[in-house]
Amino acid sequence: MAPSDIRQVILDILSRIAPDEDLSNLDDSVSFRQQMELDSMDFLDIVMELRKQYRVQIPEEDYPNLVSMDSTVKYLTPILKDTPAK
Repeated sequence: MAPSDIRQVILDILSRIAPDEDLSNLDDSVSFRQQMELDSMDFLDIVMELRKQYRVQIPEEDYPNLVSMDSTVKYLTPILKDTPAK
């Protein structure tokens, strides 16, 4: 899966978790929590959706890699490189 596909996957997950948020102006370099009203349960929902959809196991110590779109895509690119986009 290409980084652009991974970005879209994350956007899709975010739109389901926070349907009232406007994701069109999301700054990829700024943390999700600074831009959106996400709490820790929402963050865990992102992790669970990745596990459910792509069977990606993200260890708790790697959660800091998922704070922004840039860091999330960078972290997931090697993990999902052989996964076809849906």
